[in-house]
Amino acid sequence: MPEAEPFHIGLLGHGTVGAAFAALVDERADEVARITGRRPLISGVLTRSRGDAAGIIAGADVVVELMGGVDTAREHVLTALRAGTPVVTANKQLVSRHGPELWEAAAQGGTELRFEAAVAGVVPVIRVLGESLAGAHVDRIHGIVNGTTNYILSQMAATGASYADALREAQALGYAEADPTDDVTGADAAAKMAILARLAFGRWVHLDDVVYEGIEHVTADDIAYARELGLSLKLVGTAERVADGISVRVHPVFLYAEHPLAAIDGPYNAVTIESPAITEITLSGPGAGGPQTASAVLGDVVGVMRGTRPLPAADGPAKLVHDVRSSFYLHLEVDDRPGVLAQVAERLGLQGISVKSVVQRGLGETARLVIVSHPAPESRFLAAVRLLEALDFLRAAPRAIRVIDETFDVA
Repeated sequence: MPEAEPFHIGLLGHGTVGAAFAALVDERADEVARITGRRPLISGVLTRSRGDAAGIIAGADVVVELMGGVDTAREHVLTALRAGTPVVTANKQLVSRHGPELWEAAAQGGTELRFEAAVAGVVPVIRVLGESLAGAHVDRIHGIVNGTTNYILSQMAATGASYADALREAQALGYAEADPTDDVTGADAAAKMAILARLAFGRWVHLDDVVYEGIEHVTADDIAYARELGLSLKLVGTAERVADGISVRVHPVFLYAEHPLAAIDGPYNAVTIESPAITEITLSGPGAGGPQTASAVLGDVVGVMRGTRPLPAADGPAKLVHDVRSSFYLHLEVDDRPGVLAQVAERLGLQGISVKSVVQRGLGETARLVIVSHPAPESRFLAAVRLLEALDFLRAAPRAIRVIDETFDVA
């Protein structure tokens, strides 16, 4: 049997993921050759200290960008695409900030851009949205797309640890970076949800358009009280159709036990996709990490080698909607005296916020009220919180966390 013709891979970046990808190419070269008829070969590697970017790109059948950052990566990716060389990247910041420009360059060069590994590690959500559900009308996506924050929140729930202690443990185990800012503030998840929104709705969403907040202010008390109400806490990204626009956001949210994402613990990712044609499907698996990301990247490279159909370009910018309906968990520290709950309910009622459940604990001279509301526009709920802040019996600023109250019949 004649030896398979080599398929040259120009590798930009040789850090944790880049090194794992190079090792995986060597390990899986025979199988890829059997599937595609060509043998993958790393033909050049660019690092900070070695390699010539122009030469590596010019000699490649595909460019794999794993260098991270935005500006230099953007320059190299644009060069490759405009020259007609397909690009595979795991760079969520690059795609979420410069997607339209990259897509235009790919169109000019008559080539393709693939980015499966940019969102949820080895979970094939991009391939499912772009291929399996290409003809479906997707209404909503919920995603746990950051393994670091999911591990931290899981540990806080399982052990009662504080946020700071759970973060230190995540760093010791390698689940969190020395500087975890992008993860814990929600910025990493926001970039991924911008990409998923583009795939689900065919419109570009820039990272700067995504409303997000992180988990830094979550307390062990929040998680403990929520457990009494049958809730678990996750950092969830949501992209959904709202009226004649879309909403894309990332927030800590409480989920009821029946929700498919409620059981996703540890450094795992999961995405639910909702459509009238399918009701709901959930994809889950390991999130970011060298071997997991490398596997997703290699899957995209094999797609290029086999000539499978790339994702279509988006139709233009999205119309963003920010005032959406949500239920809320509300935590109040108050004086322990008669009439407090009635006054709280009155202020909520003035903004049309109805109460679903309440937990009240007396603590001597003070008390804690934990309330879960029925769904209402976020603007109305926040207006009610401002009314509550003016009450003289409040001992601390109110704390509010969104609640996703939808569930699915999995029978």
